[in-house]
Amino acid sequence: MAALIGGLLIVLIVGFFTGYLVHKSRSERLVGNAELTAKNMLSDAERQVEALKKEQIIEAKEEAHKIKKEADDEIRERRAEVQKSERRLVQKEEALDRKIENIEHKEENISKKEKSIISKELELDEQIRRQNDELEKISGYTKDEAKQLLLSNVEHEIRQEAAVLIREIEAEAREKGDAKAREIITGAIQRCAADHVAETTVSVVPLPNDEMKGRIIGREGRNIRAIETMTGIDLIIDDTPEAVVLSGFDPVKREVARLSLEKLIVDGRIHPSRIEEMVHKAEKEVANIIKDAGEQATFEVGVHNVHPELVKLLGRLKYRTSYGQNVLNHSIEVAHLAGLMASELGLDPVLAKRAGLLHDIGKAVDHEVEGTHVDIGIDLLRKYKETQAVIDAMASHHGDYEAKSLEAVLITAADALSAARPGARRETLETYIKRLQKLEEIANTARGVERSYAIQAGREIRIIAKPDEVNDQDIVFLARDISKKIESELEYPGQIKVNVLRETRAIDYAK
Repeated sequence: MAALIGGLLIVLIVGFFTGYLVHKSRSERLVGNAELTAKNMLSDAERQVEALKKEQIIEAKEEAHKIKKEADDEIRERRAEVQKSERRLVQKEEALDRKIENIEHKEENISKKEKSIISKELELDEQIRRQNDELEKISGYTKDEAKQLLLSNVEHEIRQEAAVLIREIEAEAREKGDAKAREIITGAIQRCAADHVAETTVSVVPLPNDEMKGRIIGREGRNIRAIETMTGIDLIIDDTPEAVVLSGFDPVKREVARLSLEKLIVDGRIHPSRIEEMVHKAEKEVANIIKDAGEQATFEVGVHNVHPELVKLLGRLKYRTSYGQNVLNHSIEVAHLAGLMASELGLDPVLAKRAGLLHDIGKAVDHEVEGTHVDIGIDLLRKYKETQAVIDAMASHHGDYEAKSLEAVLITAADALSAARPGARRETLETYIKRLQKLEEIANTARGVERSYAIQAGREIRIIAKPDEVNDQDIVFLARDISKKIESELEYPGQIKVNVLRETRAIDYAK
């Protein structure tokens, strides 16, 4: 048994060794084949690389040849263009030389003609001088005296003809224009007649009794100081029975103070905290009144799509006056007048109404912003996106800017009509007298005026001319000169009629 096991072990060992030898022989053959295959592949790759190199070199040579050819062609083309340009330049130089020669030839001819003309002018001047000497001997006047006499005669004749022509033109214009103008303006005024209430810069608050004055003043004046501080309006408590006067430049603040004081009087409880409460209530109430007044104005005129801030500014004009005329009512009337006249003349009534309603919008804030109400109004309309046509029509209503449309002229006319209509405005007696005196003073300084009288409440100046210094033709120029001087030196509403009279009397006695 042991011998069998030993034999088996020997057989296994011999088999293992035999297998190992066979496996090793096979591996060596495989490695040899792989090395051979790798060498073949490497040689093939080297051959392909060499072939690719040759192809690239050939392609590069062909590309270089092509580029060189294109460059040569371009050089030849540019050289040909340069040669053409050189030929054209040579031709132009030759043409220019020929022109220069012609110009030099013409200059020589001109120089000769100039010398000839100068000699002829000298001869002509000498002949004129001799003729003038002869004329002076014949007429007995020197040259300057004759010239002055001739100019004087011509000026006299021209002034006479101009005066006659001016009269004819004015008469014709009056015949055709007066009737139509009266019809349009009268119809417009009649169709939009408005009531005017005279307002001032002070408000009067009635009191139930004089005891209320002491309560308004308060202990050591604390109540009246509180009212003045919160409203910005001065309270004047004097000997006027049962009344308190509110004085302030801002009409809206004055209205707030008036409403606050009336509420306090009705309530009866007057102390600083109650005053503050009533002032706040009055401010809200006045703000609503302002908004309603602006909306009512736009509705009444028929102007739509107005910016809400402009509507509020229009409402503020309810408390603004000019010469006693309520500015909001004035703006509404101007809008109606301008719209009616625009319709009669075939213009744009919508534009005229809009510009008329907004023409005094600057007066709503002119006490808060520097500048004239016209410039302030222009800035406001631009800020709130109004059209340039409305701005132009509004800007020219006082002559500060040139009228750029016929609607702008209508705004100026409507503004003057509304302001100058009897009863529309009032002014202080002192201002009125000064204006009349200034009007007569302007007329009296003119040459040939004997006396002048301001009549019709300053709407007409009647001038008596000196008959020995001013003839019938000269009074036309005298009236025009005085009217221009009044326009430049005097401020007045509406227009002033300049009426010049010349009277010649012949007196004799029968004996």
